[in-house]
Amino acid sequence: MMTQTVSLISPDPTYPRLVGDIGGTNARFAMIPAAGAAMTAIQTLACADYPGPAEAITAYLKAARLPSPRWCAFGIANPVSSDLVRMTNHHWQFSISALRDALGLDVLRVVNDFTALAMAIPALGPADLRQVGGGAIRAGAAIGLIGPGTGLGISGLIPCQNDYTPLAGEGGHITLAARNREEAALIDWVGNRHGHVSAERLISGQGLENLYLAHAALAGHSVEPLSAARISEQALRSTDALCLRALNSLCAFLGTVTANLALILGAQGGMYIGGGIIPKLGPFFDRSPFRARFEDKGRFQGYLGQIPTFVIQARHPALIGAARALARQAQGGDA
Repeated sequence: MMTQTVSLISPDPTYPRLVGDIGGTNARFAMIPAAGAAMTAIQTLACADYPGPAEAITAYLKAARLPSPRWCAFGIANPVSSDLVRMTNHHWQFSISALRDALGLDVLRVVNDFTALAMAIPALGPADLRQVGGGAIRAGAAIGLIGPGTGLGISGLIPCQNDYTPLAGEGGHITLAARNREEAALIDWVGNRHGHVSAERLISGQGLENLYLAHAALAGHSVEPLSAARISEQALRSTDALCLRALNSLCAFLGTVTANLALILGAQGGMYIGGGIIPKLGPFFDRSPFRARFEDKGRFQGYLGQIPTFVIQARHPALIGAARALARQAQGGDA
């Protein structure tokens, strides 16, 4: 009698994997149940509803009736330079190692949220992007990333062998420069109230609110503060001139800072725009001062004119980036 030998393939012990994207307002999570499987159970939780990430993750797993993950990675809107993380635009603070132990994880990878988003860019397809203006990607060149949301995220990708190395920085807190007298007056008004005027002070949700109040004050109008969502809504409907001016100013300032980043990185692989604000603007952003300001760099206008700018339209790109960070770690690389 012949005995048949059956080869058993052991399941990958790094699964299931949990991935997340934690911003100053919302935390988004998803589960990857097995190797080669798609992300599932994508849910968004309000950060304000939980005292910390451990409670948010536990609530997510319980509500979705998911098994305990083995490996986890998430991006967070904050510098990640040590075991202790204190969020800039939210009250959460935690120890990475303590969080790993509390959740019973074998591996926990925490990276800056825009580092995670940058890692997603090579995995995005044409349907995930909308080009604004001209230019064409130069293969093998550096890539830049910027995006206003609760704050202003900035990152990039530097070519490294057959892949890219993501940058982890805090470029949103660079000092914002004016391009004309009106912008100088806006910066001066905000500076009188907040001190240092970083790019984030005017290119973010809070920045849009600051721009609305600044434009009103400079025009001699007395107005009540409006939320960024309300300002955007009225600007898109063209129902309020001050809201329209504020949103156009944000887009112009964004063009300036995006061009600065493109020049610093030599980002001929393209500049990508994410975050929670710009992808929602649709055709308004295409008509805004953004691209003209992006190219408005004197002798380097031609150089910037050749760099394409893309709005990221993928639904959950930062989760893709977190998943790629775990995949690279499993292969022995760095996130």
